[in-house]
Amino acid sequence: MTAPLSSELIYRLDDKPPVPEASFAALQHLLASFVGVVTPTLIIGNILGLQEEVPYLISMALLASGIGTFIQAYRPLGIGAGMLCIQGTSFAFLGAILSAGFMVKDRGGSSADILALITGMCFVGAFIQIGLSQIIPYLRRIVTPLVTGIVITSIGISLIKVGMTDLAGGANAEDFGAPINLGLGFFVIIVIVALNASSNNWVRLSSVILGLLAGLVAALVLGELALQDLGMSAEIAVPQPFKYGFSFELAAFIPLAVIYIISSVETTGDLTANCVISNQPIEGEGYIRRIRNGVLGDGVNSLIAAVLNSFPNTTFSQNTGVIQLTGIASRYVGMYVAGILVVLGLFQGVGDFLLSIPKPVLGGATLVMFGTVAVAGIKILATEELDRRKVIIIAVSFGLGLGLALVPEVFAQTPLLFQNIFSSAAATAGLTAITLSLIIPENVGAVIEVEV
Repeated sequence: MTAPLSSELIYRLDDKPPVPEASFAALQHLLASFVGVVTPTLIIGNILGLQEEVPYLISMALLASGIGTFIQAYRPLGIGAGMLCIQGTSFAFLGAILSAGFMVKDRGGSSADILALITGMCFVGAFIQIGLSQIIPYLRRIVTPLVTGIVITSIGISLIKVGMTDLAGGANAEDFGAPINLGLGFFVIIVIVALNASSNNWVRLSSVILGLLAGLVAALVLGELALQDLGMSAEIAVPQPFKYGFSFELAAFIPLAVIYIISSVETTGDLTANCVISNQPIEGEGYIRRIRNGVLGDGVNSLIAAVLNSFPNTTFSQNTGVIQLTGIASRYVGMYVAGILVVLGLFQGVGDFLLSIPKPVLGGATLVMFGTVAVAGIKILATEELDRRKVIIIAVSFGLGLGLALVPEVFAQTPLLFQNIFSSAAATAGLTAITLSLIIPENVGAVIEVEV
């Protein structure tokens, strides 16, 4: 079966738009994805105290995203979906990465030790996704929409604390909770909400990055930021494979491995949506091959990101909306986006600029973004016909996963191995959901009707 043809599609998958049209579309994709590409690195760096390394890490994130986007679009050696799929650093791995980082930090490890473990585990984990790409149809029978919805919702809700902490001024800040911090953070949220209410599609797509810019201007006006603080160095970020070393710990790796599994299934959904918008088949051998190659591309891109000292990549879902709005599905536009991302990644000054963003401004934007992640998970769960079996799976999974996020010391008296495995709220919720889905018979309970 072929996806319904769209009369609004101006350039199809293999068309080559003229340079002006391709450049315009590439800019829109960049505006829709840029904040998502760099924010996970900013969060990881700030929370784990890696500020000195953040400019370089942001450059590597941009470089990895550019290389990954090119692979998905160009499909070298059959790797990649051969579609306009923007690759970016995944929010889904934040919880597991931060848990591993704190494990090293708590035992006195240096910044290099923290990054060596994180990038080492991300490198090994990428092979899980590479392997899973070949059995995606079977994997979807285990990692169902119910499981995926639970995990994505848990990721968003568990990260909201990070956004709120930054909005108030950042962890351990002397002025934590000061009115000026709250004012800046809520101002950014208000701007983002107002822009999302606009009838202009481009304004809505760019709402987060415009909200951040508005927050920066407000911080300058209020004296919370000086122009000299926005200085950008001219230093070139030279890629150095495994710059910080390479290490691996199995106990810390297990939560990360769970997220790689979930991410593989989520990518399948994103690629399918892209196929629909791009007028490509959504059934048959050609479709299955494209999905396999696309998930394989995600795995290879995450592997490259780890080598470049960055974090796992994934296919960004928001860019499917950009295709629909521009009417340009050409995979060659992906190569334009890739080129821009690589050029930006080579200039470490981009990272210097982003690091200077006041925490309340960043917190206001990330609070909205994390809430959006949670909503994406809720939307998946809303497609499920809830019976007693699914309700109990959701209840127990959220109870354990989010309970752990609220009371992280609950397993303090258990063996270290157990603590490490269940250190991530999303991984705990995911493991619980998968286990319960396998052991509770599907014919338990009737559909639950909710009276309003």
